[in-house]
Order: sequence, then structure tokens, then C-alpha cells
Amino acid sequence: MVVSTEHAPAGGRKRRRSHREVADVLRDRIRSGSLRPGQRMPTQAELADEFGVERGAVREALRILHREHLLSNVSKGSPATVAAPSERLLGRGDAARPQPTMVGLAPRVAAAFEAPHVEIDALCLTSVSLTMAIGEPLRRIHAGQHKPAKVDVRVLLPSRDIDLAFPAAVDGGEDESGQVHRHWLDQRNAQGQVLRHNLLALRASHGIDVSVRFRALPFTPPVKLYLINGSEALFAYYTLTKRDEEIGEESLEMYDAQGARSVLFPFRRGEGLRDTTFVEQSHLWFDALWNTISRDLELAAG
Repeated sequence: MVVSTEHAPAGGRKRRRSHREVADVLRDRIRSGSLRPGQRMPTQAELADEFGVERGAVREALRILHREHLLSNVSKGSPATVAAPSERLLGRGDAARPQPTMVGLAPRVAAAFEAPHVEIDALCLTSVSLTMAIGEPLRRIHAGQHKPAKVDVRVLLPSRDIDLAFPAAVDGGEDESGQVHRHWLDQRNAQGQVLRHNLLALRASHGIDVSVRFRALPFTPPVKLYLINGSEALFAYYTLTKRDEEIGEESLEMYDAQGARSVLFPFRRGEGLRDTTFVEQSHLWFDALWNTISRDLELAAG
């Protein structure tokens, strides 16, 4: 097996690469035909030597390509095999189809927890969908099926100090008693607290390094966005409807969005220029909001 030296600078020293960079290079080789369908990949030792990384980084890069249905037989003990075009098309199936949030989000979050380092960023109205989607990977961890080494979750939510565009009372947009706003705020805080508590509990129960952070936005997001392990972006519009909501002992007519039913459009890094660019730009957009106009959010007090 000939190992490429294209990444070795003059002098022979190799720049240390992340597992995502390794996956990017191997993905390009598969898509360009340099690695052909049915061809065996180099061994993990050969790839680790070529890219100047630990075998763990190689294994994670191969897992990424396996999840993208570009490789098969990744965990069989022998070198992985480049997937046939029919396997790639079959694998995309439901993964490429727009789906309601609670149909499309949960399996992707569960798959994300197969990686050693789980990274999830979310921009949403209350985090209820993400809280529900986390349930299955938590069950698998407690059942001993998965154990990531690290979990990083960042969530952007609307600030309590703004006048929300929605949910909002129908009667002239006025909520004189503030009931609609308080109802939303209670839900935002409760869902965020459950999400944070359930994830942070993994520290004590399984020794997993967990970080869960929230920041407040100065506007009502008209869309929701989930970024998963740096490789996938899930995007949905909040579509408003008029509905009645029981708040306390009173029924209020309001404009609101049913976020769990919002249709998610999936974009996957490596699935062509459009998808790759969307994932990259979504990360840049999220990071810009996180690092500029958002503020620390204390869920207990809003």
C-alpha cells in the first residue's frame, strides 16, 4: 500500500490535523475517484502516519464517512471499504428528505452521540425539541451502548427583556397583563433547565466532560437551526398560526409557532458545494451571534 506524502511539508514534518480535516481529505479522494467504489482504504496505522495524527482521530474520521454512507465495513476489524454508489444513494434516503422537527432531529442527535466529542449548537425559541431529542442518546449512555468522552452544547434563545414578535396576543398585539410573555418565559426556562440538568448529570454518573451553555438574543428568531458535530446543519422556518392557549384559568387567542412540527431541511458537509457551504456559513453565523450581540443567559432569572 502506497501512502500519500502530499501533506508532508519540506523537511518531512507533518502538520497535525483534526479528525474533520482527515475526513475532508478522504472524502475528496472518494468523490474525485482517487479512491474507487469497492476499494479497501489504507489501514488506520497507515492513515495515522500519513496525516500525523493519533489512530483515534483516524477512527473518528472513518466514522464520519461511514455516517455519510461513503464507507462500509468500518467496524469489522479490517480496513474499511469505499461504498458503492447504490449504497450512498440508499443511505441518503430519509436523511436527505425534509422532515418535521421531532422526526428528523432525534435520530441525528442520537447518531451524534456515537462520536467521542459531541458538539451541538442550537438557535431556537424554547429548546423543547432539543430537550426531547436528547432523551434517546441519554438512554443509550445509561444502557452502556455509548460513552462519548466530551459533550459541548450551546443554545441561543430569545432574551426575556425583549418584546417577542411571537408568541403574541391576537388582540392588537397587546398582552397587557403579560400572560403570554410569562408563559413563554416559563417554558423557555423549564426546558433549558431540564436540558442542562440531564446533560450535566452525565459528569457524575459516567465521568463525561460536559459543557452546556446558554446565551440570550436581542430578537425573536424567525427560524430554528441545529448544528451537529460540525458536519450537519438542520434548518427550519417558524410558521405562525392563530390558536387558543389555556393560560391559568383564561383562554387567550395568540399567534404562535408549533416548533416541533416545523419542517427541518438537512444540509450535510461533503454532499456537494451547496450543502458544504451552507453548513460552513451556518457555523460562521451562529458563532457571530454567540460572540457579538448575544448576552449571558441565566435560566432561573431569565
